[in-house]
Amino acid sequence: MAGTGVTSICLHGPESTGKSTIGPRLAAALGGRYLPEYGRDYAEAHGTDFTMADLVAIGQGHDAMLAEALAQGPWPVVTDTDPLMTAVWADMLFGARDPWFARWNRLSDVYLLFAPDLPWVEDGTRLFGTLAERQRFFDLSRAELDRRGVRYALVEGQGERRYANALAAIDSFGIRAHLC
Repeated sequence: MAGTGVTSICLHGPESTGKSTIGPRLAAALGGRYLPEYGRDYAEAHGTDFTMADLVAIGQGHDAMLAEALAQGPWPVVTDTDPLMTAVWADMLFGARDPWFARWNRLSDVYLLFAPDLPWVEDGTRLFGTLAERQRFFDLSRAELDRRGVRYALVEGQGERRYANALAAIDSFGIRAHLC
């Protein structure tokens, strides 16, 4: 990791695509820190009947966690989504977003965009399980990364192949994992 200048890697994409499974493994392989998805904790505590105010609270909560993790290290911080993903949730739920999301700018150095090519698993907090909804969620996720002009790579594949593809994606950015 030394010398890459990468302090954060964000896992981005629709629900049920392996971000929470791969995130801790990726952080360990990089000698960094894993930051779990704040939105999941929020949904488990408050339910999934979201308002726009809830989405702003989720974005702000995740941003506060990210700021603290970036200040403390170790780096890179592998973050399971960020407010860009919450903005996409606003697009999915309401077709609009609060202006707070446009002002948010603590972007990660690299994004990994997870494809919806895994089976969807209901877990009590997920909302968009049909093929059409998953594809729309993915398309909006990609569009947000393109709109923001961030560096990203696509992660696809089943099982261990998905993890290997995530490692290959970060390697393509010059970020080397410590393979054990």
